[in-house]
Amino acid sequence: MDTSQYLGIFLDEAREHIQSLSDQMMILEQEPENQDAISEIFRAAHSLKGMAGTMGYKKLQHLTHVTEDCFSDIRSGSMKVTSELMDVLFQALDSIEGYVNTIQETTDEGDEENENIINEINRIRSAETGKGDAPAPAKEEKKADEAPAEAAPADGASDEKALYRSMKLDDSAKDVMKDAIAGGKHALGFTVYIEESCLLKAARAFLVIKALEDMGDIVATDPSTQDIEDEKFEFNFSLYTICDEEIDKAREAMLAVSEIAEVVGEEFTEAGIDSIGGDAGKAEEKAEAPTEGSREEAEAPVAKEETTAPVVKEETAPAAKAPAAKQAPAAKKPVISKTIRVDIDKLDSLMNLVSELIIAKNTIVSAADSSDTQNQALNEQVEYLESVTTNLHEAVMKVRMVPIESAVQKFPRMVRDLEKKLDKKMQLTITGEETELDRTVVDEIGDPLMHLIRNSADHGLEHPDERAASGKPEMGTIFLNAFQDGNSVVIEVGDDGKGIDVEAVRSKIVERGLASEDTAAQFTDKEVIDYLFDPGFSMAKKVTDISGRGVGLDVVKSNIESLGGDVSVKTKLGEGSTWIIRLPLTLAIIQALMVIIGDEKYAISLDSITTIENIPTTDVKLVQGKEVIQLRGTVIPIVRLSELLGFPPAEEQPEDMIVVIAKKGDSLAGLVVDELIGQQEIVIKSLGKYINTDRIISGATILGDGEVALIIDANALI
Repeated sequence: MDTSQYLGIFLDEAREHIQSLSDQMMILEQEPENQDAISEIFRAAHSLKGMAGTMGYKKLQHLTHVTEDCFSDIRSGSMKVTSELMDVLFQALDSIEGYVNTIQETTDEGDEENENIINEINRIRSAETGKGDAPAPAKEEKKADEAPAEAAPADGASDEKALYRSMKLDDSAKDVMKDAIAGGKHALGFTVYIEESCLLKAARAFLVIKALEDMGDIVATDPSTQDIEDEKFEFNFSLYTICDEEIDKAREAMLAVSEIAEVVGEEFTEAGIDSIGGDAGKAEEKAEAPTEGSREEAEAPVAKEETTAPVVKEETAPAAKAPAAKQAPAAKKPVISKTIRVDIDKLDSLMNLVSELIIAKNTIVSAADSSDTQNQALNEQVEYLESVTTNLHEAVMKVRMVPIESAVQKFPRMVRDLEKKLDKKMQLTITGEETELDRTVVDEIGDPLMHLIRNSADHGLEHPDERAASGKPEMGTIFLNAFQDGNSVVIEVGDDGKGIDVEAVRSKIVERGLASEDTAAQFTDKEVIDYLFDPGFSMAKKVTDISGRGVGLDVVKSNIESLGGDVSVKTKLGEGSTWIIRLPLTLAIIQALMVIIGDEKYAISLDSITTIENIPTTDVKLVQGKEVIQLRGTVIPIVRLSELLGFPPAEEQPEDMIVVIAKKGDSLAGLVVDELIGQQEIVIKSLGKYINTDRIISGATILGDGEVALIIDANALI
């Protein structure tokens, strides 16, 4: 069978294990005695090693195996967690991630052996424990292999778990096994137990069988291979195999498969083969009535105290089993997951279909409104259609929403590396990582956030001696806070560093010839800081691999604006800076206020609107040459959209004007429109690169009557 069909599962699970390794290693570096972190790291490394081996990625398997051995020594107490060791292990983790990235791009792991990292880990292990040159040998399996064929199962588990002994083998299968033994091969029997929380037990069973097929031939399975493929089995299955490898190697290959809880097995001699399916090891089962309950109880992989005293167990088992048999079904009930993985392309396709449905719904609503006859039944059905499409849209949006945790979980590791590279003391605090955004937005937000954090680390935070001289703690803090604000998500990235020196930026503007000295002197602080977002503009005194090329903040601004969001900054010299990113929850379908400006229809997102006011034209005042109104004690600048969009002025000025009050953060602006149409659910269509639009136009939408209306970005006007 072709393992390529499991490549997607492998990549998804590999990335989960890599992230778990990164998170727990960060904890372990700070808390070297944290046994929970050590156990979690060992489990993730073991699972990743097994998955890589099963898929045939030997280089990845080897590197992960060396890393696992290292953590095995740490767990046993024979090694201590040191800064040197963690540096090398983080390098190994980066190389493991590199293998996975290469596999995703090419389905092959590449030619990189990473010998330098492996040798360094082995050197440290050798210095600490004296066993760094070779992986620790399996001990228990070897002992069991030396036992007689008719003895207890190889791993010392109870006969009750050795379900393979009761399998029915026909004479031809037994003859094949005897011939194989005569030819110098090993005849092995196993019962494999899968973790009850496993979601893809058939896939795990296949990987176990494939691992054994790489060593030899499968003689028989119980249940049949077809039933295993169809998942018509509980969380265990039995099999017989003949192979060149000894039992410990075969068992190790099976345990290397992720989510395999236990493997019980033994090697058979020619004489022992005749006992398969007979009395050997199953006397207690024959003594019991062959009921369905006893069959289920015998197969249930319930953990019990191991013993190698068959006689005692044979006498006491019936009495102990009687009540347990009734409880077996409850104990065997699997953990049912309520989540599934869905390809993002399928969600995009679903969203596109919902978008087209909403456009069609708007057309029907428009036709019903313009109908000459008022049909009560038609109107009721139109209202019902509106309700259903709105609920469908909300349901699809909820499916697409994911926590921003996936975009920010790599940052603690990045800050840890920057701390060492910049020789600064810093810590990263993250709050609100459970805040949800559209999957498309989350995929794109990672790079801008990374640039801002690197900017805080390099430009914002001072060196420890400089911080101490100014009365600050030597440990600088970088923070990332996310929260939902209405129908937008706000992400704040900042630090408690030195802040932005506005006058230094003003001087840099003049120095670079971007403005004359007189002009620059008239710039507000906000206008000065906005120059930091210009391509190529940098305040760094020297270019490093971290910053200095002027390609950070301009990338942040362009990426955020391409997502329909905006970025601003608050700063105070000597206290730090905070970069504020505001993003829409979705990029596809929004609730909008439809208005008329000039003789055209426009849409303004309801997310940006606080109120709509009728203001007498006489209330408009001039402040520093700009029109403002006073509303409930607040002075608000107004923007006449008809003038901004190039419409000719009206012949007669109305006594009252319609002002849409829009808000961005703490700032307000009044957008003057000519008429209001009403609220409508609209589908955002990108204008693409064919039209060079002004920043105030964020896209277009198709109305129910087939007209195209442009969407005004209120954030760009505030």
